[in-house]
This record gives sequence, structure tokens and C-alpha cells, in this order.
Amino acid sequence: MHASIRGAAVALALGLGSHAALAQEDAIRNYPSKPIRLIVPYAPGGGTDVLARLAAKEITDQLGQPVVVENKPGASGIAGTEYVAKAAPDGYTLLMAPSGPLVMNPVLRKTLPYSPQKDFVPISVLGRLPLLITVNASLPVHSVKELIAYAKAHPKEVTYASSAPLFQLATELFKQKTGTDFLAIPYKSSGESTTALVGGQVTMAIADVPPLTPLIKAGKLRALAYTNETRSKTFPDVPTVAEAGIPGTEVATLVGIVAPAATPAPIVQKLQDVLVRMTRKPDTQERFLGIGVEPVGNTSAEFAQDIKKDLDRWADVAHRANIQPE
Repeated sequence: MHASIRGAAVALALGLGSHAALAQEDAIRNYPSKPIRLIVPYAPGGGTDVLARLAAKEITDQLGQPVVVENKPGASGIAGTEYVAKAAPDGYTLLMAPSGPLVMNPVLRKTLPYSPQKDFVPISVLGRLPLLITVNASLPVHSVKELIAYAKAHPKEVTYASSAPLFQLATELFKQKTGTDFLAIPYKSSGESTTALVGGQVTMAIADVPPLTPLIKAGKLRALAYTNETRSKTFPDVPTVAEAGIPGTEVATLVGIVAPAATPAPIVQKLQDVLVRMTRKPDTQERFLGIGVEPVGNTSAEFAQDIKKDLDRWADVAHRANIQPE
């Protein structure tokens, strides 16, 4: 190739590269310039879905582009999580990520079509959701002590509803601490498992507060304990697990938003700032606490540390329960 032609080709390539870089910088600076999709890896009705819709409205209000919540349930949250893992890392496809897909699935599955720590960048934890130990109100059980006695008196009959890996492991932890043996009955969502509990198809459930709240207040379900160090503001008369006699069974799911790995840092920062501001608002805090969610609003780095810490804890619980990854 003639030197002048080769030089022209190099100059053109450099020019195109520079143009692409400028275009990317412009896209980042003007983010968001189109609607954002927020994927919920579970069916509607659970705590994750409720928080996703609150977050979607806040991001829409603060950044000026609509955020569309899309439910993609299936395979314990794997379907929706994999979908986001493979999405373009441009900030327009985000995952509403509870502990299940990021922590529990890696503990309970031999293989996953995504890596929680390699395929995503954490943005911020919106809230922490302690769980409730709950039974049907018609069951002759009014405390954790009575539930343990009932389970031991009916060893081949007692069951629990499990709609997410966290709820399964939380119940396995309960079983380890109390010497009981509840049989797991799987459901696709918190809404379905709650319906089963109301219908008397299962003995008990340890699950997130939002779908349980109206049914407890209506007298159809009875809350026996709250899996937190302090009592719930929604149910101040319900004892903590320590007060109920089973310390060490404190459990909460962290619900935050993550983006595909390689999402530009300025976009992650912009979204993080929105979510932190959201959780600092008094009206948001009041609304969160009203549905049993403790506001968090932390940084991307802190969220990453939360994931690592929970992975270690639940791997130990699964090992002691002799739960073999599937």
C-alpha cells in the first residue's frame, strides 16, 4: 500500500474511533435519553415487585424518562436475572435484585447461566426486608414455642411454603435451631405461597412482609415472630425471633438494583445517587416502613460487600442442612 494511502486509512480509522468515543461520551452525559426497563425476576405481588414500582416512579421523576417495570418470573429468579446479565451494558436494562438471584441461587445451584459477581455491577440497596414467621389464623398455634411443639407432635404432616431460595434457607435455619422437620412445598411467588397459607395447604411460611400484611391485619394469618433484631413498626406486637426464643435466626433479604457488568461508571453513579436520595426522603421512609421494609440506600461498593457477606453465611447454612446444590 502506498504510504499516503496507508496514512489516509490510519487517519480515517482514528477519526472513526474518535467519533465513536465522542458518541459514547455524549450518550453517557445525556443518560437517560430513552425509557429504562426495570426487570423483576419474580411474578407481581411480592416485596421485590412493590419496591420496583416505587423505584421506577422515583427514577422517572428524577431523571425525566419513563421506567417500565417488567416481570420475568421463572426458575427461582434465574430467567429474569439471566436476561439482564446478557443485556447491553448501557443503563437501559436494569435488574431489581433481591438476595435470591444474587446470593441464594449460587448457594443452591451447581451451575447458573450468570455470575452474580462477574456479570453485574451493584448500584444500591433500596431496602432490607426482614421476614415474618406466619401461620394460618385457624391453626391452634399462637407463638413460636407452640409452633415448635405442634411440629414435633405432627412430624410427618407439617409443611412450609417456599417461593424463593431465601425463604427455603431461612426455614432450614429455623429447623436447625428448633429441631423441627417441616417439608418444603415450592411456589412460584410470594403471592402464591401466601394464598396457599390462607387456604390451609401449608402449615407455615417464613416470607417477606408486604404480601402478608393485609392478610394478617384481616385476621386470616397470624404472625408469630419477626426475623430482625428490633420489632417491626408495622406489627409492634409481634416479637423478634430472639424474644420468641430462637436467637440466631435473624434473616433479611436485601433488595437493590444492579446493572449489567461494564455499564459505564458515570451511569452507575447517577442511578446510585437517585436511589440514595430516594431512601433519604421522609415520605419514602414512611412508605417503606409501612410495608415492612427498612430503607437502606448504600453505595455500589457497599452493596458488593453485602453480597459477599451473605454468600458466605448462607453457604454455611446450606452445608449444615446438607442441602446439595442442584
